[in-house]
Amino acid sequence: MVTDSSDNMDRYARQRAIVPSDRLANVDATVVGVGALGRAVAIQLAAIGVPKLRLIDHDVVETVNLAPQGYYENDLGRAKVHATAEACHALNSQIAIETHQRRFRRSDEIGNVLICCVDSISTRRFIWESTKQRADFFADGRMAAEVLRILVVTDRAGQHHYPTTLFSADQAYRGACTARSTIFTATIAAGLIVSQLTRWLRDLPVDADLTFNLLATELTVNSPAAA
Repeated sequence: MVTDSSDNMDRYARQRAIVPSDRLANVDATVVGVGALGRAVAIQLAAIGVPKLRLIDHDVVETVNLAPQGYYENDLGRAKVHATAEACHALNSQIAIETHQRRFRRSDEIGNVLICCVDSISTRRFIWESTKQRADFFADGRMAAEVLRILVVTDRAGQHHYPTTLFSADQAYRGACTARSTIFTATIAAGLIVSQLTRWLRDLPVDADLTFNLLATELTVNSPAAA
């Protein structure tokens, strides 16, 4: 089913004062990694009306992904990018989605918005080094159990700060960040990323580095100084 223009006016009526439609129309977004966080981000982007979206992930849906990542039982065995694209299309039939069932490549087109939702510091570093001069809005979401961290780069201060968070692999927590994961942590993290995107679209200041401990209900915001 394809909606007409009057349907679209109604669809976005309640977010119009928060999400500027003229700026949103120019968003060309890429989400790298569609596990718990990336899937939630992609679905929220589709819901708010991002017109173009790329999904990049090599993985397929397994039983262990159902509870924390929000995949459906009939998605088992499917490529995560295809299952997520289907969910996005169900929310918004007009969104244009590219799916790439593979790992991120340096040569990949990314548009003007890049959201990194991977679980490896070395992969984050590779993506950052490959895209830092190309993305106008770059976000990196990290989760471990009930603690999440959101990093956003939109200016020189962010470009200076973000690389300092890319510690070496031997300094990383030994367990995979997906070893303990919940859908509610991922959904909150995704909401914070999309909220920062809407701030950027309104030319409002973004939070370059925030950490939220859900168990302690403790939010920490780090505002790096201009380089």
